[in-house]
This record gives sequence, structure tokens and C-alpha cells, in this order.
Amino acid sequence: MKNRKFSRRDLLRGASIVVAGATFSTRVMASSPPPEPVTQALIDAAKKEGQVSYYTSTDLPVAEKVAKAFEAKYPGISVHTERTGAERVFQRIGQEYSSNIHAVDVVNSSDAAHFIVWKRDGILLPYVPEDVAKYPAEHRDVDGQFASFRVWLSIIAYNTNLVKAEDAPKSFADLLDPKWKGKIVKAHPGYSGTIMTATYQMQRDLGWTFFEQLAKQNIMQVQSSADPPKKLDLGERAVMADGNEYNIFQLKEAGRPVEPVYASEGSPLIIGPNGVFKDAPHPNAARLFQSFCMSREAQQLIIDVGGLRSVHPDTQDKAGRKPLKDIKTMKDDAAAVEKQGDQIKARYSKIFHV
Repeated sequence: MKNRKFSRRDLLRGASIVVAGATFSTRVMASSPPPEPVTQALIDAAKKEGQVSYYTSTDLPVAEKVAKAFEAKYPGISVHTERTGAERVFQRIGQEYSSNIHAVDVVNSSDAAHFIVWKRDGILLPYVPEDVAKYPAEHRDVDGQFASFRVWLSIIAYNTNLVKAEDAPKSFADLLDPKWKGKIVKAHPGYSGTIMTATYQMQRDLGWTFFEQLAKQNIMQVQSSADPPKKLDLGERAVMADGNEYNIFQLKEAGRPVEPVYASEGSPLIIGPNGVFKDAPHPNAARLFQSFCMSREAQQLIIDVGGLRSVHPDTQDKAGRKPLKDIKTMKDDAAAVEKQGDQIKARYSKIFHV
């Protein structure tokens, strides 16, 4: 991996990889390794290593709750959480590996296309936690190198102190109404994997014309997909055009004046996989942490306190939230995001002048 440069343009060059919908499966290896249970031997080896390094684009409070739950279950192993936007996570790992620095054990990204690149470059470890065997096939890599840690939507939402329910936008098209000029906040695909994925799906289904018209609405441009919900909560903007559904759940359930909207055209579906690196500095702790993240315990935690959704079959939706099955969603396509990512960022920046 010395001097290896990571670029979206590298993906699929000379290779045949198909990723459709929420499916991450690529066929590079012969078969997936068998599921591995958590054994006392693994726990003992992980405790000798004493720590795990976790790079993630999950909102920091959620990532820290998962880390603390792991540390409580396995005393003596600390989780060093490095949280930033998915595109920054990808760049950092690329820079580290090009310099032969192996600092990350486990990674999570809200841009599923990153895992296609890491797998293609041969730096992910085939490892299937026992619980992952229960996951739907489209949410686990066929070669066992990653699986869906979290699922969520990028949605519209509004501040209930500033907007009446009957006046709230019901669709993306509604955001183009002149009454919303100077009242909308949205995040940037150059920073956020969630917004990169959402922007791809929206330009595919709605066309770039939608964004060109939206740019005329004097948008407040922020970075992370966690930022629009925060601006909404503070009343700095009345409506968000995109952002994390899970942050809106957290705020609403805490009594804050926000309300989600599921656009009539469909809400972008986002998949955030987890994977372990072959050259993880703490290989046993990495496996143990990956197994914990995919367990029912951790998956129920990210639902209950994180506002996320899970594909673990033994989890339950939290009361009061609209079930995913009842929401019209746009189709995810990680391979297309990878191939078009640079073009999407460039065109978006040109349209919004950011």
C-alpha cells in the first residue's frame, strides 16, 4: 500500500463491480468466511491489546454512546473515537495508508462507496461477526469484509415554532416556493457522506435543475449532515432541505421544536457500513468491537438513543417513529456514487458557489 493514492476515479477502472440498491456485494474472493462467535479467547486477547481505534462519521454523541457501552461490557479496553465527516475519514485513511501508517482498527462511513474502494485495494479484513449472519443478504458483503452498521434517511424538516404544520413543505418541489427564500439550510456533499449519497440520488431522480433552482433560495450552506438539524433547532432557519433523520428524532424526542418531513418524491436512503482493516494495530480488539457493533445490544442502542435504523432482525423500532417500510425512499447505488462523486462535488460547488 505504499504510495497508493485513493481516488474515486480509481474505482471500477479495469474491474467489473456492481452495487445496486442497498447492496454492497462485490465478488473478489471465493466466498465469505464463516461467522465467528465472541469467545473468551478473543476477549482475553483484546484485553491484552487494551484499546481500539475507531474512525467514524457517525454523529459524535451516538458514536461515544456505542464506545461507552462497549467499554462497560469489556472493562480494560478503551475505544479511541475519531469522528469527522465521511469524506474526511476517507481522505485521512488514504493519506495514512499512502504513508504506510496503519492507525485505524475499525471504520464506519456514511458513504458506502468508500468500502468498495477499500475492498478493491485489498486493505479490509474478511471477518463476519455471528450476528451479521442474520442480516439481510443485501446488507452484508458477499466476501465478509463489511456490513451495514446503521441505516437512516436524509430528510426535510422544519421548526414548529416558525412554521405551521399546514404550511410546511411536503416535497422537494415545495422548497422552491419563493416563501422559503432565505429560510432554508442544507449540508455539503464535499464534507458529508450522507449528503454526497443524498445529492447523487436527488440529482438522478429530480435532475440538476432542482439544485439550480434551490440555489436561488439564498440557502444557508453548512458542512455536516448533523448541522442542518442543529440550525433548525436554534431557529436560525425555518426549514432544512437535507440532513440526518436521526438527529431530528433525537431533538424531537427531547422536546425540541422540530418535525420530520418525508418528501413525496422519496427520501434519500443512506447506508453506513462498518469494516475492520487487515493491518489494524489492535486486531483482536478490532474484531471484538466489530462484533459488538453488529450485535443486537449495540443495534438496539443506536435505535433507542441514536435515532438510527437497523437491519438486525431482532431489533425493534422505537414507538412514535414512522417505520421505514412505510416511507417512500430513493434507491441507493454506492457504485454510481463512487464513479460520479468527483463530478457531483464539482457541479454542486459551482451551482451553490461554495
